[in-house]
Amino acid sequence: MKVAGIVGWHNSGKTTLVVALVQELTARGHRVSTIKHAHHEFDVDTPGKDSWLHRDAGATEVMVGSGKRWALMHELRGSREPDLEELINRMNPVDIVLVEGFKNAGHEKIEVFRDGLDDPPIAYSSESVVAVASDIALDQLKSEIIHLDVDDLTGIADFIEQHWSLPLHEPAADSA
Repeated sequence: MKVAGIVGWHNSGKTTLVVALVQELTARGHRVSTIKHAHHEFDVDTPGKDSWLHRDAGATEVMVGSGKRWALMHELRGSREPDLEELINRMNPVDIVLVEGFKNAGHEKIEVFRDGLDDPPIAYSSESVVAVASDIALDQLKSEIIHLDVDDLTGIADFIEQHWSLPLHEPAADSA
């Protein structure tokens, strides 16, 4: 599967861009999945629900299924955090997986950088950033790094299609 990272510092707009790209790329007919790295403890379950009670009782994995979706929750129970490749290998094949975060992993990435951030662009020190989507000019970028306008969603999606050689599809039919 093709894997495109979206990285950036806190409050740079990573999630906003990922959501917009999922909408744009799926409208173009691509099958898109996402992975989001969380730096803190999170839970997708609700305390007191049956699935939560199963996990609380000690189950390593709990799967919940319905007519609309299914979800698999896996408790690490002291095991190490899986790396990005392990997580990707658990996913069904799609045209592209957009990965939010995992800035230190080796896959190619687009950095979101906005004026006013305190830290310098990740692209200045990372070998895996292939483009920077920004609202300002960055004069210290390596020549091979592409500069994209963070507000030009069409241009960013075009770059992803070209750089990651996504298959051509008919645009998705409007469901309205």
